[in-house]
This record gives sequence, C-alpha cells and structure tokens, in this order.
Amino acid sequence: MTDGIYILANDVVYHQLVALLNSIEVNAGKNFPVCILPYDDRLDAIRQEIKTRENVSLFEDTSAIARWENFATQVWQTHPTALKTWQGQEISGVYRMGMHRRFCGLDGPFEKFIYLDADILVLNSLELFFQALNQSDWVVYDFQYFDPAHVYNLKSPQLTQVFPQSRIDSEIFCAGLYAAKTGIFEEQQRNWLIEQLQTGEADILYMPAPDQTILNYMVMRSEISSCNLSRQLPANEVTGCCVTSNHFQNQNALLYDQGKRLTYLHYIGLSAELFNRVCAGENIDFPYRDLFLHYRYLHEPEKRPRFSSKPIPYNQPPSLASKVLKKLRLVK
Repeated sequence: MTDGIYILANDVVYHQLVALLNSIEVNAGKNFPVCILPYDDRLDAIRQEIKTRENVSLFEDTSAIARWENFATQVWQTHPTALKTWQGQEISGVYRMGMHRRFCGLDGPFEKFIYLDADILVLNSLELFFQALNQSDWVVYDFQYFDPAHVYNLKSPQLTQVFPQSRIDSEIFCAGLYAAKTGIFEEQQRNWLIEQLQTGEADILYMPAPDQTILNYMVMRSEISSCNLSRQLPANEVTGCCVTSNHFQNQNALLYDQGKRLTYLHYIGLSAELFNRVCAGENIDFPYRDLFLHYRYLHEPEKRPRFSSKPIPYNQPPSLASKVLKKLRLVK
C-alpha cells in the first residue's frame, strides 16, 4: 500500500490526460504512482501512452468496477424520478455511469490517494493534501460551497431536514479533485446510506451531476472527518483554482494568484471536444490555452500546433445562419 493518484479517463480526453500526467511529473514528482480509472472501454490511445510511463497503470479490477456501478444503480433506484426521467431521454440506466467509476479509488490499491478529473493541471506539490489526510478522512480544495445548486436539489423540502443550512453553506465540494483514504466506505456503510436514501432523502440528489451529488451525500451523511483547504489554510495562502478566474498570472508555466502559486488549475466547463480541436490545429482561444499546450506537448514540442490564422474565441456567439439552422433542427 502506498500513496497515489487516480485519474478518470478514456481516449476522448487523451490530450488532457497527457497534459495532466506531464504536469504531475514536473510539479508533483516524476515517480508519483498514477492509476487510470477507465471511464469506459475506449482506451487504445491510453494503453499506448501507459507503455511509455513506468509510474502509470490502468485500473483493471472489474469486480471493483461492477461493485461501484451496482452501488450507483442502487442509489438512483431510490430516487423518485431519476431512472424514469433518463429513460424518457433515451438514456439506458444511470446517466453518465462512467463518471461513477471514480468511486473505485475508495477501495483501490492506494492507502491514501488524490483523485483528479482529466481536465486539471497540477501546478504545485500535492503534499498539503496528504498532510491533511493525517487529520481528516476527506480533503478538498475548492469553492463549490458557494454554488450548492450544482450539488443538491435546492427545491427539495427534504434538503434542510437532512443537512442544516450551515453545513450546505460550508461543506459542499467539487468532485473533480479530492483526497481520501481507502476503506472509509465499506459495504456496511454503503448499505446504511442506501437505507437513508430509501426513506425519502434521495429527493435531495441533483440529477444533472449524478456522481458529484452522491459523493457529497456520502461524505456529509456519513459525517466522516472532512476538510476543505480553502477554508482551513491561512487566508494569505489560499488561491483560486478554476479556469473561470481570469486574473491568474502565468510565470514559467506556473500560475500565480496575487503572487501565490496555484496548486492546480481546473478547466471546468470546457469540453473535451474543444481541447481535441485545438490539438488538431484549430486556432480556438480559451483561458490559459498556452499553459495547457505547454504541458500537453512537453515531451513532443515538434507536434505542438502552430497557428497562423486569427484565433476564434471558444465562446463566440453562433452566427445568425447557425441560429436559423439550429431553430430549423438542421444542425445540433
């Protein structure tokens, strides 16, 4: 048993995964053990990449994958409308089931671990997470508690009966990055959580982010010891972490928030398609694009796209023609 990092990925996010692995190598440690949790079976490019990295492996414990997918299914079976709603949207079973595979780290090979979404760059040592795990079973570093609407169903009258408003305002976290210990959600505890959801508490779950809402519920309902570094660190040490913050300064492929070095940058809200199109040579601009390209092509700079045309903003409003075609349902 050792410390390690889990990343959820498939070939769709291959370019982002390579950038993340390179950023870990440079800023967290070249030999840091990394295990890729498979979102699905699209893994050909990832398998080839792993062959070049001695510290990276693929999670292939199919029994663990089945166990956590079964748990996710049980959770959503307790919800009054989820499965029926998704079925009406031509979704078979649980929406975005692959996202729930991040749970596999909870009984994986690492005793203490950090989970990372693939759309993240590591920009500093991760030691503060592992140090915090000496006092807590769950550690995060984000500001999701300012936006509970993307974690729980705020319209549910059950919500403040399950959690007091003070906890909703302070303990909610983003599921894109967290540190934890293996074994904190054993079968008995999982069964107990299902039982609580069956009493009607499932109504508080937020269907559009199925894995994130479950994780928050698991941690908060179990009342395990948790810590959000954005609330625990001294105010003069806390930094932002989200790509939506436009004031970070890039110095030598690192970002600084008012002189303080970021631990990580999360490209949250930017689609994998955007990164893939840029890597294919399309000159689409998005926040901190050069930082991403630096780490993506760190070991193969000759492959880095060279742009000659004027960059197109990633969030450029659609043209009138596109709007008309979309209205006529001629394009998606």
